[in-house]
Amino acid sequence: IMEDYLSWRGFLYLRLDGSTKSEDRGDLLKKFNNPENEFFIFLLSTRAGGLGLNLQAADTVIIFDSDWNPHQDLQAQDRAHRIGQQNEVRVLRLMTVNSVEERILAAARYKLNMDEKVIQAGMFDQKSTGSERQQFLQSILHQDGADDEENEVPDDETVNQ
Repeated sequence: IMEDYLSWRGFLYLRLDGSTKSEDRGDLLKKFNNPENEFFIFLLSTRAGGLGLNLQAADTVIIFDSDWNPHQDLQAQDRAHRIGQQNEVRVLRLMTVNSVEERILAAARYKLNMDEKVIQAGMFDQKSTGSERQQFLQSILHQDGADDEENEVPDDETVNQ
């Protein structure tokens, strides 16, 4: 759909997805990052992109298909936040209200929140014992369960009663 729209508007763009040959990927990146290029849009499938893609010529990242794995979306954003980036990078996320996309985003936020609590709490620094880590994780899960009850979003059936 996005590609059809860009063609209809006459916008020149580059595209990298699962069907792109690995030998063509480097050429696409060089074209896009060249300051003299005529392309200002790079369509990229986050999973097809893999690691190490550098899109420092981009100053806007638009995520229109959020991933269940929040680190995939973060990596997509980070492709524009590279050494050599001259501009402020804006990140936009497109989604439909009251859709599965909202649930995907909520799950992704929950996962990132859990990452922050577990890893950044320092319990996995090789200094704590297995039982201490397990007790810590149980307390986090118990706390998150209580938070979920307070902030639970009613499902469609409940709302329509």
